[in-house]
Amino acid sequence: MEEEKKFNCPVEATLSRIGGKYKAIILYHIMEDKVLRFNQIQKYIPRATAKMLTQQLRELEKDGLIHRKVYPVVPPKTEYTMTDLGNTLHDVVYAMCDWGREHMAGTF
Repeated sequence: MEEEKKFNCPVEATLSRIGGKYKAIILYHIMEDKVLRFNQIQKYIPRATAKMLTQQLRELEKDGLIHRKVYPVVPPKTEYTMTDLGNTLHDVVYAMCDWGREHMAGTF
């Protein structure tokens, strides 16, 4: 059984769930599109390797933020959707989006 993590700060607790390299980006796109397949996520995040995306998706699923549904077809079809817990991050993710829109022009 996994030991429960202790946090000293609420920001630390939030980042422990969404602080991965592509996690917030993945969450944003699933929130926008409602349902995404793996190859669609790859198109949204072309810099990410398939291995890295798979790892980030598994962690998000393990943390209960997204749901992964596998269809028993050939080739395999996998869809990702938000869970109720994941949807509670809507305001956080969109605040990050708004901040980025406001501050990214000419600064990166």
